[in-house]
Amino acid sequence: MRIAINTRFLMPGQLEGLGRYTYEVARRLVQGHPEHEYLFFFDRPFDKRFLFGDNVRAIVLPPPARHPILWYIWFEYSVARALARYKPDVFFSPDGYLSLHAKTPTVMVVHDLAHEHFPDAVPFLVRRFYQHYVPRYCRRADHLLAVSSYTRQDIQQQYQIDGSRIAVCGNGCRQGFSPLPETERKRVRQQYSDGQPYFLYVGAVHPRKNTHRLIEAFSRFKRQTGAGAKLLIAGRFAWQTGPVRGAFEASPFREDIRFLGFVPDENLPELMGGACGFVYPSLFEGFGLPLLEAMHCDVPLISSQNSSLPEVAGAAALLIDPLDVAQLAIAMQRLYEDQGLRQQLIEAGRRQRQKFSWDKTTEVVYQNLLKAGLE
Repeated sequence: MRIAINTRFLMPGQLEGLGRYTYEVARRLVQGHPEHEYLFFFDRPFDKRFLFGDNVRAIVLPPPARHPILWYIWFEYSVARALARYKPDVFFSPDGYLSLHAKTPTVMVVHDLAHEHFPDAVPFLVRRFYQHYVPRYCRRADHLLAVSSYTRQDIQQQYQIDGSRIAVCGNGCRQGFSPLPETERKRVRQQYSDGQPYFLYVGAVHPRKNTHRLIEAFSRFKRQTGAGAKLLIAGRFAWQTGPVRGAFEASPFREDIRFLGFVPDENLPELMGGACGFVYPSLFEGFGLPLLEAMHCDVPLISSQNSSLPEVAGAAALLIDPLDVAQLAIAMQRLYEDQGLRQQLIEAGRRQRQKFSWDKTTEVVYQNLLKAGLE
């Protein structure tokens, strides 16, 4: 079988979110099923490290697609023409886009419908594109995959699509995330937090991620406890960051709050493993991959009780109302002060993390590719 894959997010040093998902699944497909031929569609010059086997052929299709107009051109012209020319049996798109003009059977992954729930958190042109095309993409796909049961239900409700057409594929934790020995934890804390325990957040710095309320809750936690703990925020600043900057500037504990920016893949596991708690008070997630990474590091969780997050966290997290700053501060205090609670959450995380893996995700993808290619 000839399988074409949209690999436009495979970019060295930038495997965040969609790129990480593409990398983990595409690599396993190529190496686990060498009997097939794979066409990788890039939108710019590619790194040969992403060609995972001799059964992969890389094809660069201009233009680089990072703007709504260019998305349209790339998928409806460049990808459609490539599919017509190379005639694959099936097209796999792991980033929630596809070609409406193409006739090739298509398997598409939907990660979330955040634009439907928080439209004001999306730039205007991007929002209009999503609102117009995402329902059409979902209806056009021959097989739809959702990364969580929550996202599957959301697709059904938002676009009135029969649930029998949507399979849940999940997510996984990449290699490298594992518990740190105490000596390593001390070294990491010396490096990042002056030797003090720290709470960690990993993700975009953005109002939808609720980073501003996290800062407010941390400040309240500091006032209530006088603890020497730090708050480390790892991630790029997105747009609309005014509330985040405002919360930081208003905090009397600014010296204990550290913005680390984007943390490279090779440094993130130790940063996660050194945390006394991972805090993820996002307002909405399609999955919530950092929760799984924290569980693999034996780090206890605090997470929102909304969207997909309870599904992913299970009993490994203190679940809070993300709009309630006081509740979040109390959860941080409980986690910081109660060693028994921390151990209870860690044990729950060890059980919960067994439910998810990239191998399981790839198997769901592969079975749907087979079905679509043979229909």
